[in-house]
Amino acid sequence: MIIWLSILGEAISALWANRLRSFLTILGMVMGVTSVIAIVSTVEGMQANLENAVHSLGPKSFMVTRMGVGMTMEQYLERLRRKKFTRGMIPFIKEGCPDCEEVGAESYAGKHVKYEGKRMRWVDIEGQTPNILAITGREVAMGRFLSWEDDKRRRKVAFIGHGVYEHFFEGIDPLGKRIKIAGHEFIVIGVMKEVGGGEMMSGMDDFVNIPLSTHQTLFPKPGNPVNILASAVSLDLRERAMDEVRVVCRTLRKLDYEDDDDFSIITPDGILSFINDITQSFRIIFISLPLLSIVVGGIVIMNIMMISVTERTREIGIRKSLGAKRRSILVQFLYESVILSLIGGLIGVALGVYLGGYILNSLLDISMTPTTLGIILGFGISSGVGLFFGIYPALKAASLDPIKALSYE
Repeated sequence: MIIWLSILGEAISALWANRLRSFLTILGMVMGVTSVIAIVSTVEGMQANLENAVHSLGPKSFMVTRMGVGMTMEQYLERLRRKKFTRGMIPFIKEGCPDCEEVGAESYAGKHVKYEGKRMRWVDIEGQTPNILAITGREVAMGRFLSWEDDKRRRKVAFIGHGVYEHFFEGIDPLGKRIKIAGHEFIVIGVMKEVGGGEMMSGMDDFVNIPLSTHQTLFPKPGNPVNILASAVSLDLRERAMDEVRVVCRTLRKLDYEDDDDFSIITPDGILSFINDITQSFRIIFISLPLLSIVVGGIVIMNIMMISVTERTREIGIRKSLGAKRRSILVQFLYESVILSLIGGLIGVALGVYLGGYILNSLLDISMTPTTLGIILGFGISSGVGLFFGIYPALKAASLDPIKALSYE
């Protein structure tokens, strides 16, 4: 035990004697580990924010749409040829779905919104029936939501998302203010509670809700298509409610028994699953890049250790001539490479957990909590890389012939 501690002391002394070189070697490892922890934690934080945002649509809710989710242009073009859903289908769906608590509709348009000298381009203008609020489970931050009287009279009233509120009215009362949507003047009647999710998902708060009847009058489309939104009486009955809606829709669209559905029913968890499938490859890339930097740091350690072996050839020869065993030389140089990587890993973990978390929380407004996965990946891989890339220089040092080493100039 004393021998191993003595070798460890020799390794630390050798590193301290070349402080600048050791510092620069550690710096590369620190940057790699910090990046791993920061990126892994950010990706996990974004995933959590995304899940919260999607689930804010209401766990009991689902959407019936002719388009659905498609991955190819062929699928998109095929779905464009499908029959449209219209507002007139709502009473039939209500009657045929006893397990539905609410059934509503919404339509979309992208328009410019202005208030005095400010402008927001291509904001989602959503025409909605007043019961959409109950279906999605969203909350009102101030004012009120759309009413059936607003819809009946086709009033030009606007319920705005938190992002629109911050852009136009932060610090002032927005209620009663007049905004212009594609040249039409609307009175602001309320503001939605912020969905959140940080800068990466800020678009979820950039919308304006107006009565569906007003939307279809001012921004008409051929056939006035809508998406049907519904909520089940309970989460346990959601699947049965979806089946009931499917039967009604197939009947209204006159589909034969053997025909496939020419519409899609989408749930919040289905949307999340689709997004996860798309982003999975990007997540792998984001996490792989900093891991590559750690490997590069390991190569730097190997190069530095090779230089150290060359510079200390005479020292190694003297130690061997005095009786130092091959194993002792091997262990000392392994100690040196592992110490460098361990110090770099520890500093990188500290920076990734505290400094990285603080900066990313401030800049991206993401709830970034350093994860166990990120810490294990960063610290574990840095240690393994230091050991792996230190083996060759250590073997080379241990295999030097003492006579040739003593005569080395």
